[in-house]
Amino acid sequence: MNPCRDSNYPDYPNHQSYQSYPNIEALMEEGEPVCISLCEEEGENSEMLYCELVHLARNGESFLIEDQRCRPGKFILGVSENSPANYYLKSNRYKDEETAQKTVESLPRIEREYRSIKMEPHGKNSGKFDVLLLYLKPESAMKIIQAYAFHFGEGITSRSIGAASICGDCTARVLKDGIGVSYGCKGSRKHSGYANEEVPVGIAYGMLEKIEEGLKTIPATFD
Repeated sequence: MNPCRDSNYPDYPNHQSYQSYPNIEALMEEGEPVCISLCEEEGENSEMLYCELVHLARNGESFLIEDQRCRPGKFILGVSENSPANYYLKSNRYKDEETAQKTVESLPRIEREYRSIKMEPHGKNSGKFDVLLLYLKPESAMKIIQAYAFHFGEGITSRSIGAASICGDCTARVLKDGIGVSYGCKGSRKHSGYANEEVPVGIAYGMLEKIEEGLKTIPATFD
C-alpha cells in the first residue's frame, strides 16, 4: 500500500527518483502514461467519472479521490457492493436480467483495501505506484504483448467485455494479472474522448521492467 501523501519527499518509504521507461513511453503518441496508486490518504469525492479523471491525468492533471460518479465504476473499484446489473439492463446493454447479472459476475474488481486512488502523469510521479495506464494504437499495443511473450512464452489473457474498460480491464484486472489490454467501453469512449483508433492498456508496476526490456530486444515491426 502506498501512503501517497509524501511520495514527492525523500523520507517517503518507497521513495525513488523518477523512473524512466523510454521504450514504453515512446509507444504513447499523445499525452503521458498515467500512474495509478492505491493510497491510505484522505481524498476527495469527484463528480467526474474514473475514466474521465484518468484521461485528464494523461494530459497533465493529478487527482486523489475516494469516490467518483460512475455507478459501475464504484462497484469495480470496490467502493460499493451495489451491483450495476440493473443499470446495465435498463441501458439496453444486455438482453435480459440473467445476462446482465452474468456480465457483472465476470467483471474484475479491486480486492485490496485502500482509502483513495491517486491518478497522475508519469512525469509527476517520484515514488512507487500500482498501475501504469496507456492509450495506444493497435500496433503499439501489439508490441506490449510481444514484449510480455518475450519473457513468458505465452500470450496475455484479455477478457474485455466492452464494459468497465478503464476501471476494470486496465486497473482492477491488472492488479491481479499484471497486464490488461482493452478495446474500451461505451462509457469511457463517450465521456473521456480518447481516439477511436486507441486501445487502453494497463501494466502493473512490477511488470514494467520486463516489458521495457522486452521492447528493447524484440525486432521492430517492419524489420
